[in-house]
Amino acid sequence: MTDCKICNLVQRAQATLVTYSTLLIAPVLLLAFRVHWGLAFFRDGKGKLLNHEAVAQFFAESVQLPFPELNAWLVGGIELGGGLLILLGLLSRPVALVLTVNMLVAYLSVESDRAAILGVFSDAQPFIDADPFFYLLTSALVLAFGPGAISLDALACKLWRNKQGASSCCKAC
Repeated sequence: MTDCKICNLVQRAQATLVTYSTLLIAPVLLLAFRVHWGLAFFRDGKGKLLNHEAVAQFFAESVQLPFPELNAWLVGGIELGGGLLILLGLLSRPVALVLTVNMLVAYLSVESDRAAILGVFSDAQPFIDADPFFYLLTSALVLAFGPGAISLDALACKLWRNKQGASSCCKAC
């Protein structure tokens, strides 16, 4: 009889924790990642666009990317625009997909980072220490979980739901 009361108490506590973490912690955590790393993406993209020649030279000489001039513009634009959209939480999942691919290419383009991502299961520390790690983590979090309740996507979903009626709801909110 005592075990059942303890189990019930633990189950209620767990349900309460899940409810409050879903309503309070997750949106704030996603917002913090989006704001910090969205701004970082934006700044890095802006830097790539303003220093296009140096970035193109780095892409050509250091990582031997094809079409370095075009890739410098493309990566800079993706990071600037994508960073701004992630920061705002607008079109978050499609943008997060593009940024995730962008960061995977960044990992695979630099020899030491390529070794880090390919050896992540044998030694995770080089993967974590690589420059693209938190950018990749943030874009993957937003891709997997969406932007959270504190975002323009969530606001748009709520407005859509109110316009369409309670029976129609998008999956974003």
